[in-house]
Amino acid sequence: MLPSMNSVWELLFPGGHFLGILWHPWKLVGWLGNAVFFSRFLVQWYVTEKRKQVVIPVAFWWLSLIGALLLFSYAALYQRDSVFIFAYAFTWIPYIRNLLIHHRHHDASQHCPRCSRVSPPEASFCSACGQSLTKAVNSTS
Repeated sequence: MLPSMNSVWELLFPGGHFLGILWHPWKLVGWLGNAVFFSRFLVQWYVTEKRKQVVIPVAFWWLSLIGALLLFSYAALYQRDSVFIFAYAFTWIPYIRNLLIHHRHHDASQHCPRCSRVSPPEASFCSACGQSLTKAVNSTS
């Protein structure tokens, strides 16, 4: 006969404690928020090391937004601490703004017809092969 989930939980978390912390769903939300928020630095560090230049990838902004929202939820709905709530109440604004800027820039990027390299919207020539890039003109203006 298999042990019940309650007995397994009690075995792993005697009295609901692990590492001296009383665990419950909101505590998991708070720790998950911390883990997601911290992981953004690992992503940024990895991409910077890989490219050998300082880079802030789009994943950094997504992790920032998700981590901040989890921590704000924990602060507002569980802790109800005004200092903690205010610390995360407005952090989502620059994260969403940066995601919007990235989306607009990505949509406006040009693809080289010769080598398929992606070039910035303002480029006239492909930096990889020198091919002239023609910008699509909106005929409905």
